[in-house]
Amino acid sequence: MKKEIALDLSNRILNIGGVVLITAKFGDKDNITPVAWNVPVSKEPPLVAVAIAPERFIYGLIEKSGEFGVNLPTREILKQLYYCGKHSGRDVDKFEKTKLTRIKAKFISAPLIDECIANLECKVEKIYPAGDHNLIIGRVLRVLVESQLFDDYLKVDLEKAKTVHHLGGSLFTVPNGIIDVKKL
Repeated sequence: MKKEIALDLSNRILNIGGVVLITAKFGDKDNITPVAWNVPVSKEPPLVAVAIAPERFIYGLIEKSGEFGVNLPTREILKQLYYCGKHSGRDVDKFEKTKLTRIKAKFISAPLIDECIANLECKVEKIYPAGDHNLIIGRVLRVLVESQLFDDYLKVDLEKAKTVHHLGGSLFTVPNGIIDVKKL
């Protein structure tokens, strides 16, 4: 038997994709925010899409700089990931508060996150309005991965990597279970 749910909860049906940490910088301000709405959209050229609400601080940094980083976190930094989603970069330096390590990118000014197992450097190709979020398409310029977690075909060992997937609210899942970040 099926039941109908409220439309404002419809995103939770598809919201179990991997969470990434988006980084951006403009001028002397940088920021980190978690984004569960992300997807590769092209192999050639390599393009990714992230959905971010225009009122978010990081959106302005991306729009002004024309670039962003995509960082793949693991369970080991789940508390920091959650913190970054609950606080605005307008008010706090999230790198300082979370003790996440900035690493210099090669092609973009935005920092990458050392504690993440993969990092992508992206230039904005196009931004599409999409309801209360905008879809930002980025061209991938460079990719870094932790060599011990990815094989030669870039297949990740999920048991070792413990990538994070958002279930909604404070609930996340990793390959071997569900975690309520509020209980960590």
